[in-house]
Formats: sequence, structure tokens, C-alpha cells
Amino acid sequence: MREKKNPPATLLRVPIFPRAPECTSSSRLTGSVKMADCIRVPLPLLLLLMCILSSLHPIEGDINGVAKLAAKSDNLPNPAGGLGPAAVNPGAAERNPGAGASLPRRRSAGWKLAEEAVCREDLTRLCPKHSWNNNLAVLECLQDRKEETEIAAECNHLLWNYKLNLTTDPKFESVAVEVCKNTISEIKECAAEELGKGYLVSCLVDHRGNISDYQCNQYITKMTTIVFSDYRLICGFMDKCREDINTLRCGSISTGEKDIHSQGEVIACLEKALVREAEEQPGAHPIKDECKKSIMRVAELSSDDFHLDRYLYFACREDRERFCENTLAGEGRVYKCLFNHKFEEAMNERCREALTTRQKLIAQDYKVSYSLAKACKSDLRKYRCSADSNMPRAREARLSYLLLCLESAVHRGRVVNGECQGEMMDYRRMLMEDFSLSPEIVLHCRSEIEGHCSGLHRKGRTLHCLMRVGRGDMGAIDPNCQKALQTLIQEADPGADYRIDRALNEACESVIQTACKHIRNGDPMILSCLMEHLYTEKMVEDCEHRLLELQYFIARDWKLDPILYKKCQGDAARLCHTPGWNVTSEMMPPGAIFSCLYRHAYRSVEQGRRLSRDCKVEVQRILHQRALDVKLDPELQKRCMTDLGKWCSEKTEAGQELECLQDHLEDLVSDCRDVVGNLTEMESEDIQIEALLMRACDPIIQAHCHEVADNQIDTGDLMECLVQNKHQKEMNEKCAVGVTHFQLIQIKDFRFSYKFKTACKEDVLKLCPNIKKKVDVVICLSTTVRNDTLQDAKEQRVSVKCRKQLRVEEVEMSEDIRLEPELYDSCKQDITRLCQNIAFGNAQVIECLKENKLQLTQRCHQRIFKLQETEMVDPELDYQLMRVCKHMIRRFCTESEGKNVLQCLKQNKNSELMDPKCKQTITKRQITQNTDYRLNPVLRKACKADIPKFCQPILNKATADSELEGQVISCLKLKYADQRLSPDCEDQIRVILQESALDYRLDPQLQLHCTQEISTLCPEEAAAQEQTGQVEECLKVNLLKIKQEGCKKEVLNMLKESKADIFVDPVLHTACALDIKHQCAAIPPGRGRQMSCLMECKKRLQDRIDMWSYAAKVAPAEGFSDLAMQVMTSPSKNYILTVIGAGVAVLFLMGLLCGRITKRVTQELKDR
Repeated sequence: MREKKNPPATLLRVPIFPRAPECTSSSRLTGSVKMADCIRVPLPLLLLLMCILSSLHPIEGDINGVAKLAAKSDNLPNPAGGLGPAAVNPGAAERNPGAGASLPRRRSAGWKLAEEAVCREDLTRLCPKHSWNNNLAVLECLQDRKEETEIAAECNHLLWNYKLNLTTDPKFESVAVEVCKNTISEIKECAAEELGKGYLVSCLVDHRGNISDYQCNQYITKMTTIVFSDYRLICGFMDKCREDINTLRCGSISTGEKDIHSQGEVIACLEKALVREAEEQPGAHPIKDECKKSIMRVAELSSDDFHLDRYLYFACREDRERFCENTLAGEGRVYKCLFNHKFEEAMNERCREALTTRQKLIAQDYKVSYSLAKACKSDLRKYRCSADSNMPRAREARLSYLLLCLESAVHRGRVVNGECQGEMMDYRRMLMEDFSLSPEIVLHCRSEIEGHCSGLHRKGRTLHCLMRVGRGDMGAIDPNCQKALQTLIQEADPGADYRIDRALNEACESVIQTACKHIRNGDPMILSCLMEHLYTEKMVEDCEHRLLELQYFIARDWKLDPILYKKCQGDAARLCHTPGWNVTSEMMPPGAIFSCLYRHAYRSVEQGRRLSRDCKVEVQRILHQRALDVKLDPELQKRCMTDLGKWCSEKTEAGQELECLQDHLEDLVSDCRDVVGNLTEMESEDIQIEALLMRACDPIIQAHCHEVADNQIDTGDLMECLVQNKHQKEMNEKCAVGVTHFQLIQIKDFRFSYKFKTACKEDVLKLCPNIKKKVDVVICLSTTVRNDTLQDAKEQRVSVKCRKQLRVEEVEMSEDIRLEPELYDSCKQDITRLCQNIAFGNAQVIECLKENKLQLTQRCHQRIFKLQETEMVDPELDYQLMRVCKHMIRRFCTESEGKNVLQCLKQNKNSELMDPKCKQTITKRQITQNTDYRLNPVLRKACKADIPKFCQPILNKATADSELEGQVISCLKLKYADQRLSPDCEDQIRVILQESALDYRLDPQLQLHCTQEISTLCPEEAAAQEQTGQVEECLKVNLLKIKQEGCKKEVLNMLKESKADIFVDPVLHTACALDIKHQCAAIPPGRGRQMSCLMECKKRLQDRIDMWSYAAKVAPAEGFSDLAMQVMTSPSKNYILTVIGAGVAVLFLMGLLCGRITKRVTQELKDR
């Protein structure tokens, strides 16, 4: 057999080589038969070759165009001549001599495959009769048969040799010239190609999209189909991959040792090996670069029609009929349809595996997807996505790079055609559904998948499991795995359209239909809507988990929130010097950019460089979302990881972790403390960041703070309103707890109270430097204000706006003992012992401690005394008094200054319009004031000179932090009786005497010494709800029964004091009120003057009584009526009437006992 040199092949060449390499393909033709030289194929062939695979259906011989095509191909001289099975494979001829005999040495120009005896049986059985006269139709029929249908080996050899000679015959190009004559003339590039070297057909393939001639298009397509039926027919493929095929044992490269069906398996084997190498799987064989390029080129060329991927075609034939029956072949449509059904239960596992391999190849080179490469070709060129000279060519071709580049253009507001965006979305969804399509995930997350996420491969569940591991919910994660997950999320960009994340979409479908139905489907705001409903009744558990898993990674790259990026990209570039959307910078990592943005969001106008309004709104939205879960704040989680584990491991409910960190602010490490402090400072300005708190407080906001909430612009007014209305009926427990928590956090640092910080920052720096705690700052500034007031300073050192806000802060602090840490710490033990059933808030615990003051520990007692001293000086700080008497203050004391409110209330205490609860509270404050003169600022000022003059011995025994139990006031009372006090002091003591005369509880010394006597001698009077001096009167009446010398002394002092002024004796004053009004109205009270007036009146009255008595004795009665009148008006009326009655009674008795005085008359005489 003579050796024949084949002319250059004209259809398929590997396109990636910079110049035309020489390549041959061996056949056992008396040694070897050289195949055609592989010629250079221009670069655009990469994209345009994908367009050649659309028509694979059998062509009827009676159609004009197809008949012409068949005639041209069938009339090729000697298409299989000299290359029968025996010629190509002598071994095969020896094994089956009949095969060689069945093929004549030379065939006529009209030779038909159907005429060959070795194929006649198979042809009759498998192919319709109308196709027998068309060799290409016969080829298509036989090579696309079902797997269970076997073709005789001799027929297989005949078909393969026919295809080999067909693709290597020089006449092939001449047929192309004739069939595509019109097309060649229209395409200048193809017309300029030199004939005879195989360039023409390559050019036609490049421009297939521009070929309008049906026959030319069909001819190119048919030849492509023929070649792809066997990897050995692809020029150069066998030479470049021979070594890898043998090493990987993908199959024999000898004719006859592999049937047609196994030809696709060879390429599939190589593709799988390429994937394993990319994933760096253990034991993966490194494939040579030339073979890699050939494999990817074959995958690219078969991207048009799934028939050309022989392994996938046979593996998915049934699934194609099951799921994609109505999908037309060509332009990658069948591939896409099968991809969409990849995780269906009915999908064949072998087909699913083949599809996954194909998707992995697409991930390595986007051109393996015909539809994506075609749809995005112009946009890739427009946005220079393939022109990065600093990047390796292999990287540019990766799907991830294409997606990032085009997504960057979309996020920057550039126009990307809708078809391309649709293709991008399909492949982004593909990446989210199947983690194995990302080699980095497979490589770096292997241990996490095996340890936590095995068996969850389908529909994105493995990826979400890895996200959960990445959040730290299931243990530690490898940093490389974390980075790979973050990269994948950026590539898929599910933040732009939640539907890309199939697991999230399915889990949250019901929530979206109910809570977010007003938002357009696919809108980026859907994710924000879901976050707004996190931890609400509408949220379902599965959706909550999937949402937090995704948001964890979105929160770590501000670009992944498309709305935030759109509104803030200008501000980020101006203020934070950010790189492009798909560019990373070590100087400014993605997570740091949002931190930069929110620092500028809350700057004052004076600080300058603030965010635009639109950007600030979005930053606030993100902050609201992050407040729902501490893990959504990357900086917080990073710096506080240790502290979260140390202090907050048991805090697992929503929002508890941040509250826990705030509670332990002083215990945190410095980095964590700074982050928590900054976040808390922002919350003080915009409490709506606390989304959970806002939900809980919605009723109270709607009822009392809706105007503030609607109009608030970074002023902190909303929190102030919530604090002021904390005890309204609309306030629920969750809101009250949240507001109180925020108040407790504010006391840790004055910066946490936005309004206080804004109003007093300069004053703090000037007057209270180096003081950080809010309580200490308030005390410092309050002390400064008080000192300036007492010293009558010409100018207050604390500014007006600060003094005003200082008052608000002081009042708020008085509401809850926990807001005054030193007081709370000093009294913790006493609270547990005496007030354990008293709720915090409304100053109830403080009131409880005041009522049990005598039982307090010394430290707590001192603190309570100091607190009372402050409240008496400034009653507005007495929260309980101001709350209970709020309406009475409006009624009686609208014109009174704040410091005179208690004095005003005391003056109106006995008014009929006074509220009983307020009256009771006023009485308590009076009792408190009378225990120590220092608690009565008015008395203290009025008796400033008298106290040290008359009561110095008592002062010498006193301590600074303990009450004097009324001793000084008792001392002043005695001096009042002696008329030795100064006028101002006398006036104050008179008021005290008047008040204590009506209520024994206002006299501490009397209550102290006479407790036992009151309980035994005057229990009913003491139990009376209204005290009007009855207890004091009882003690006076029972003076001789009192045994305790101390009590007797106090009662005697009362009598002495009452002599000094009738007002001190309420019983006597009430009895003589009219006399005082008529007889002593002009007499001023005090110093016994009114009592002297009454005594003089009494003397004159007694004189008149004596005169009236004398006149009655001297003047006789003129008649019985006059006598009766004198008797009735006589002071001795009762005596006279008694005497008269007694005389009448005596006469009556004598008559009964002594009988008749006259003689008795007998009965007989009476009867006469």
C-alpha cells in the first residue's frame, strides 16, 4: 500500500497559538499517514465558532439546497478510496478480511455509503429510506443513534475513514468555494484569503453570523457536526493531547479500539481532569498547556449545539426530551434549558455530572457559553473587559472576571444591553446554586464542606451552609475559605437581585409575598424589606437564617449593596478615595469604606466634608440593618470577637449581643471599646438605628412622639421624647426596657448623649477636662452652676444652652436610681433587703429607700441624705414630686420658679382642689425637711445667724452626712417661744410650728420620743387619714398619763409654743377663729400678741358676765312669764329646773305613801 500525503485540513484548528504550528494525526496506513498542517486561525474565531452549531437535524435529499450540498460532498472523487478499514488499520483487515473486501480500491464519483454491504444492515434498521442517497444524512443518522443500538464494527471503521478523508481532501475547499460563492464575495476578509491552504473555511466559520446564504450555512454546520463526532478528526487535538490521554487512561487513540460512543468520553475524561487540576484536588494530573488550550477550544466550538458535545449529548438525551422537548437546538439554548433543570429529582445523575463539568469549563472560560459570549461581545469590547495588559490571558477569559467587569459597568450607571444582563443573571444564579463551579471554594473549603455541609449539594444549600460557618455559627473557618466565599458573593452579586440566590428565594417566598409585595419583583430593595421584617411575626425561621447568612457577606463589602453603591459612589471617591467597583485595594479594603462613610455621615457642619443627603439616607438604612445582628457589623465583630466570647456568650437573642457589649463597656479591650463607643454615639444622635427598639416603641411613638420621629434630623429629640414618656400607658415593657438600657449606657460617657454633648461640649472641655463619665460631668457642671449662683457671680461660667440641657439630664437621671451609679452601688444591698419587690423607674426605688431611711446602711444613708439635700434645694430634680404633682403645679404654681415649687405646693396643700396623692407626697417632703434644717433651704437661709447663735452645741455633735432628727428645729422652736429669734427666722419657725401642730409626723422629736405613748393613748387619732392636730391634742389632754420624760417634755414644749402663738394650737385657733377675726384682726401674729388680745377679750367678757349675773339678782320678775324667761336665760337654769322638779317629785311620793288626809267613806255609804 503506497503512502499518501494528505493536503491541509480546512475546518478546525486550535486557535490560541500565536503562529501556525505543524501538527499531524497518525493513522495506521503502512506506518503513518500525515494529516494536514494546522494553519493559524484568527482570534475572533473564538467567539464566532460558537455560531456554527445550530442545525443538526437530518436534511431531506429532495430539498434543493440540501440536495446540492449532498451532491457536492458525494461527488468528491474517491472519498473513501484507498482508505478502507484494511487500509487505515491493517490489523482490522486481518481480523476481518470481509471488511477489506467489501470496499473497492476505487469508487465511482457517485459512491454512496448506503451501497456498502458492511453498513447496509445497520442503515436499513436505523435510518429512514429517504436519507440513504445523502451520505451526510447517513452519517448524522448513524453517529447520533441511541446508546443501546449497536453498529457493526466494520461499519464503524468505514464511517470513520469516510469522515477522515472528507475533512482532509483538498476538494473540500473547492466545494466551499462553489457553495459559498456569494458569501465569499460579500465578506472581504474571506475573499482575500489564499486558496489551497485551508484559510477560506476558517474565515467562513469566523463570519458565520454574517452568512445569510442558507446552503453555505448548512454546509459549514454539517462539516462541523461530522468532525465533532470523533476527537481524532479534530486537527491537532490528538497530537497535543496524546500523552495526557495515555497518562490519564482516558482511552485508546487507535482506530477500532474505541467505538463512536466512547469518542466523547475521551474528551469528557480530559475535561474532568482539567477541572480536577483547577480545583487542585489531591492526585490531580497536570495537563500540558497545549492540551488545555485544545480542550477549552473543543468545548468552545461545541457551545452552539449540545449535539457537538458527544458525551453530554448521549448522557442527557433522555433528559433533553423530558425537560427541553420544545427547546430548539442551536445558540446554546438546550444547554441553558438543561442547566435550569440540573437539580430536578428526575434528572439523570450522569447527565447532571456532565452538565456540572460543562459549567465548570464555562467558569474557566466564558466563551464555552455560546449565548453569553454572543450576547456580551459588544459590551466586553466597549468596556475593555478583555484589554487588561496587566492580567494573564487565562484570567481575562474567566467567567468571574467577565461578570465583575460588566457588573462594575452596570453599578457605575453604564448601559449594558438587556440580553447580556439576562445572560449574566443566569450564570450568577448558576454560581450561587452550585458551589462546585467555583474552584476556590472546592479547594479552600474542603474541610468545612466535609465537616459541616456534606449532603447539601443541591440548590445552593451547601453554599449557605458554608456562609453559616463563615458567620461563626458552626465553629471557625479557614481564612482562605472565607475569602473564597466573599469573592464568590461579589461575582454572583445577589444583592442586586435576590432571585440569584435560589436558596434565599425559596426560603423567603412567603415573606416576600406578604411583607414586600409592594416592591417590584427582583428589585434590590427586596433584601432591605426582608431586613426590616427580620424578627417580626411575618418572618419565617428558614428565611431568617438564609437572609442573615447572605447579609453577613454583603455587609463586608459596601459595593454588594447596589443602592448604597449607587447613592454613595461619588461620596466614597471624594471622601474615602475608593478604587473601582471590581478593584481591590490593600490601603482601603471594602469593609473600611463603609466605616469611612458613616464617620462622615454624622459630622457636624463645622467639621465639614459631610455626606450628600441621598448617601446619608442609605448609610442610615445600612446602620439600621446592622443593629439587628452584631455579626452584620464587620468592624465590630472583628475587634470584639474576644469580648463577645468572654462577656456575651449566653446572649443569643436579637440585639442582645450589642446591648451586652454596651453594658460591659468599661471591661472591653480598647479596640472593642472604641468601636462600641462610636456606634453608641451614633445611636444617641439617631436612635432609629436601633431598629428593634423602634419596633417595640412604635405605639408610644405614634401616640406621643410622631412629630419628632417624622421631623427628626440628627438631633436626638426622639430618644428624649421616649424618655419623657417612658411611663405613659402606651409604653410596653420591651420599649421601656430598651429606653432604660439606652439611658444606662449614656451615663458611661457624656458623648453618648447627643443633645448633651452638642450643648455642653465646649463647657466640658473648659470646666471639666479629663472627665468622661456623664454622671461626673453632670455633677461637675451642676456644681459650677450652683457655686456661681450662690456667689452671685456676674456671669455664669456654664453657657445658657448647656444649663438648659443640664437640667434635662439631671431630671432624667433622677428617674431611675441606676442612672446614678454611685448611689446605686452604695445602696445595692439595701435595695435587695428593703425594696426587692419595687420596680426600677419612676423613682420608686429611691422613694422606697427614703421611706426606710432609718434602716439603711451608713453608706447608703449618706448618699440618700445628699440626694435629698439636692432635691430640696432644687425640687425639679425630685422626680416623684414632679410626676405626682404635675397637674397641681400647673394649677397652683405656674408663676413660681422651679426652686420654689415645693414651697408653693406646701402653701396650697390644704386647698380643697389639692389632689390627695400630691398632698400625701408634699407631706412626706415636709417630714423630710423637718428632720434636718439643712434639708430646708429657706429655713437655712432665714436662720443663718440664729442657728449657730442658739444651737451651736447641737451642731458640734452633728456629722456632715447624717440627719439631726429635728434637734436644731426644736431648738429654734424654744427660742421662738422665748421671742428671741430674728424676724425672718421667726417667720419660718412659725410656719413650721403651724404645720407640725396639724400633723404630729412633722415634728421629728415628738414622734421620736412619743411613739409608744401615741400608740397606747391615741391610737385612733394616729390612724386617722386626715391629720388636723388631734394627736397633739390627745397628748395634751393625757399629759398626766405620760410616763416617758422625753415625751412629757415635748408635750410641755408644745404647750409653751402654743402660748407664744395661737396658731400653734389648732384646736384653740379653730375655736377662737371668729374672735380673732373680729376682735384681733388688726393684731399681727407672733410673740403672743393675738393670744394677749384674746386674753384681754376674755377678761372683758368675764366682767360682763358678772354684771349680767348681778342684774339678774337685783331686778324682780314682773310676772310668771318674766320669771320663766329669767329662769330659762339664767346660767343656773339647769339647777333651778332640777330643784323645781325634785320638789314636785317629793310631793308625789308623799301622797302615794301617806294616803288621803280626809276621812274614808265606806262602801255602803257610797252605794246609797
